[in-house]
Amino acid sequence: MPNYKRATLQDEDGPEPAGDGSTSPDSVEVGFRKGPGTLLSRLASRSQLELVLCAVAVSLALLLSVAVVTLAIQYRRDPSHSTCLTDACVRVASKILEALDTEMDPCQDFYQYSCGGWIKRNPLPNGRSKWSTFNSIWDQNQAIMKHLLGGHQGVTDTEGGDPCVTGADPQPPAENATFNSSSEAERKTQRYYLSCLKEQRIEELGSQPLMELIDKIGGWNITGSWNQTSFMEVLKSVSGTYRATPFFTVYVGADSKSSNSNIIQVDQSGLFLPSRDYYLNKTANERVLAAYLDYMVELGTLLGGTPDPTRLQMQQVLDFETQLANITVPQAERRDDEKIYHKMSIAELQLLAPAIDWLDYLSYALAPLELADTEPVVVYGDTYLQQVSDLINDTDRSILNNYLIWNLVQKTASSLDQRFETAQERLLETLYGTRKSCTPRWQTCISNTDDTLGFALGSLFVKATFDRDSKAIAEEMISEIRAAFEVSLDQLDWMDEKTRQAAKEKADAIYDMIGFPDFILDNKELDDVYDGYEVSEDSFFQNMLNFYNFSAKVMADQLRKPPNRDQWSMTPQTVNAYYLPTKNGIVFPAGILQAPFYARNHPKALNFGGIGVVMGHELTHAFDDQGREYDKEGNLRPWWQNSSLEAFKNRTACMTEQYGHYTVHSEKVNGRQTLGENIADNGGLKAAYNAYKSWLQKNGEEKRLPALGLTNHQLFFVGFAQVWCSVRTPESSHEGLVTDPHSPDKYRVIGTLSNSRDFVEHFGCPLGSPMNPGKHCEVW
Repeated sequence: MPNYKRATLQDEDGPEPAGDGSTSPDSVEVGFRKGPGTLLSRLASRSQLELVLCAVAVSLALLLSVAVVTLAIQYRRDPSHSTCLTDACVRVASKILEALDTEMDPCQDFYQYSCGGWIKRNPLPNGRSKWSTFNSIWDQNQAIMKHLLGGHQGVTDTEGGDPCVTGADPQPPAENATFNSSSEAERKTQRYYLSCLKEQRIEELGSQPLMELIDKIGGWNITGSWNQTSFMEVLKSVSGTYRATPFFTVYVGADSKSSNSNIIQVDQSGLFLPSRDYYLNKTANERVLAAYLDYMVELGTLLGGTPDPTRLQMQQVLDFETQLANITVPQAERRDDEKIYHKMSIAELQLLAPAIDWLDYLSYALAPLELADTEPVVVYGDTYLQQVSDLINDTDRSILNNYLIWNLVQKTASSLDQRFETAQERLLETLYGTRKSCTPRWQTCISNTDDTLGFALGSLFVKATFDRDSKAIAEEMISEIRAAFEVSLDQLDWMDEKTRQAAKEKADAIYDMIGFPDFILDNKELDDVYDGYEVSEDSFFQNMLNFYNFSAKVMADQLRKPPNRDQWSMTPQTVNAYYLPTKNGIVFPAGILQAPFYARNHPKALNFGGIGVVMGHELTHAFDDQGREYDKEGNLRPWWQNSSLEAFKNRTACMTEQYGHYTVHSEKVNGRQTLGENIADNGGLKAAYNAYKSWLQKNGEEKRLPALGLTNHQLFFVGFAQVWCSVRTPESSHEGLVTDPHSPDKYRVIGTLSNSRDFVEHFGCPLGSPMNPGKHCEVW
């Protein structure tokens, strides 16, 4: 399925280097089980980032002291005691108040009103292009995982310490210095993590591992001799064995039109820069293109090329990528899955794109399976493959070889020595506006480990932190939000009865998965998942290559099996959520089930405004412009009556136009590219708010939080908005506008709330004010 294998709450493929950032100043973990003492207080290392934690804690303590005095006065003046004065309420009220800009009229700019204080207090950390609530929680989760993996005894500041602190002493032993697990998968996880931490060993090896790999594949024209007759062999190795994606990407997944079976799928790919726009809009991206070429040349010379010939050949590769960009279809034009889905045999694919020997390539990539030319495949973008075949035939073989090996180099270079990391940092500074990277090595290694052995790492994380009661509470909230969504379906005057009934059945059939997949707590099942993946503590580069080979075998193994409905494509520690249309399923990992999204002792208004809106968002994805094409069984088929479909398109056109008028640094938001996420944001807010109102009808009004002067209904909307407080560089903002299917955070708040009649009512925004423009775009 084309870039819609899952619709996520926020962009998961951001520009950040793996694992960068600082430890979160937000240590609230309500709803998470804790052992003796506070887990974060027992972490062994004391980086500069953790010292910031101390400073923040002192500041918060002063704020709380002032708040306590204020609240004591308020308590005496409140004879009905309708204000919540528990420790949890005081703390969360203090954090909300600190994030507000109370000088801003909420009806003029609700994002500034809700986040102005947060933005003022949260400048971008060094090395970051974006900082948000999501980053803050992920940093906190990383710190927990670092503690659980241990292995830092005797590690110096250059191996796992803080690169922003010069002359630091070696770190003291981590408290969890003795790692003991009965699961082989968990032991592999620690070995992989430790191999990443061993920078001295990585520096000793230098570029040798990659140079040897290039020679093994057949050589590279940039650095030496190469086999001029081996185009298909190099393509098979680079793409099949080592999972790079030149020209196209191949994967195995559920057939969109027969979701109970897996099928080979082929889609467009092959660009290194984040979007085709960077290649084609040369005037606006001149600096980026120059920095990219410099990066290509630097890596080529580090691997043995001489500067001038390397620059000439890399310019040819860049020109070739530009030609690829020119035939690549923009994501905004690929939102109708029915139109871009093309099922055919390998023999028919061979006729469509004859430059590739498809049976040879797919048989290699999916070995040891035996394939015939009658094997079915799904192609997303037949015109692209036809054009890329023509491009390959028209291009000199030396350029094709350079492009193929460049794909391998860019995929593996981050596992080499510091020279390669430094080169990448220079490119990132131009591309995303990052400054000096102060990322501790351990954070980079945690992210790499999460990418490779994420479910084994998730097993450690869940056992140490996750409160099982959170799962039951989340299930109950989902049921309430689903019920509220279905009530809204009955109130739609534009939908015919047959389509409405089918929509209700689909909503009822949505399958939810909360916290983590059960298999990660069963050692045998967990070990079986990673059986066959060899991990050594002494070779980070080889561990990475072994994983690429292992993942290729896992992919091949799936083809003759039915899709597993309980299989997750996001690890438990991830701070995100997603909807998968072929399963009609929604997933909420343990990583997001914590403050500020959810906390057991927070007011329901905040929980519904936080994780409740997230749940409503993912549920609404089942009915956005792409999700609505799939039925309750997860099959791509037409189930809407024509009259309802036309009405739906008219209403979504309103949203496309609305968001298309928003700008960031004079650059417009793409209303078509962001349509699905905008529909989900709007529908999710409405469903969550209606579920909160239903909860109030059953349970009565909650006590208010102190010192805010907000009703609980207003608190719901403030809680929703503060989830999206963020700061980012202009370069990162540009990248988001051209690649992200989500609107910028500011407009996820302003756009959604200016469409909400409930918001307008509770904040009393006059007609014609920015937050009540009079025209409300509403789909669900």
